[in-house]
Amino acid sequence: MRVGNLYRNQAGPMVSFEFFPPRDEKAETGFYTVVDELATLNPDYMSVTFGAGGSTREGSYQAVKKMMEKKLPTVAYLAGFGISPDEITGVLDRYKALGVETIFVIRGDEPRNDDFTPHPDSFSYASDLLGFISGRYDFDLGCAGYPEGHVQAESLEKDIEYLKLKQDKGAQYAVAQYFYDNEFFFSYVDRCRACGITIPIIPGIMPIYTVKLTNMLCKLCGSTIPAELKGRLDALADADAKEVAALGVEVALEQCKDLLARGVDGLHFYTMDRSGSVMQIVQQLKEQGLLK
Repeated sequence: MRVGNLYRNQAGPMVSFEFFPPRDEKAETGFYTVVDELATLNPDYMSVTFGAGGSTREGSYQAVKKMMEKKLPTVAYLAGFGISPDEITGVLDRYKALGVETIFVIRGDEPRNDDFTPHPDSFSYASDLLGFISGRYDFDLGCAGYPEGHVQAESLEKDIEYLKLKQDKGAQYAVAQYFYDNEFFFSYVDRCRACGITIPIIPGIMPIYTVKLTNMLCKLCGSTIPAELKGRLDALADADAKEVAALGVEVALEQCKDLLARGVDGLHFYTMDRSGSVMQIVQQLKEQGLLK
């Protein structure tokens, strides 16, 4: 399943889901329950992340393997930070042997582990990793984009230059970091197009699951919480989980409707290995004829 081809030949906006692999055997049952539930929505593809410094290397591989055995359209992540070229080749060879055809390539975060020592020949940038892969393999390649700029980028303009370089090194589509103000996304796309970036740029959607998680992730990722939404979240600080989840579904639905009305190529949902909110959002969009 080649995601680049899917976006080039799509008959309508696509839907994709992202998962991180279960951390241990105890978490596996719940993980595959979520995967199976969301698979009933017939997504165009489902991606599995790859932990910092290869920390989930085996878990990611096993999740991809099992999802492919279930005949699910699966994309494998590869985060290259700190990993040697030989290790990267080993990971890619295993995915190729499974029949994986699309790899989503990111630099990845530095592991929060004092014992971790990056390999001296590891790739410093996702663009370098993309060039390494595209010169040796026939995978379709995806990459990340940052509508508000990567938290470590010196500027949004420089970050857009990096996305152009990722395209030049072989990326065939980009998935955007999540945002809660659609104007960030559309302004970003316009600026990317002005710089010669032509690949599809897919908005990432992160439903609000809990107040604590939303605040933590936005701080970590540099995603802005608009003042009006921040006020609504603050008002639910002591509310039960159902109330917060209901707000998350409401906000994401309005966000997705606007994105679809303005012609995006698809919606990529960061599921956080949960099914309830995403199920409701996608089902309602389908019922309203906004998704196939």
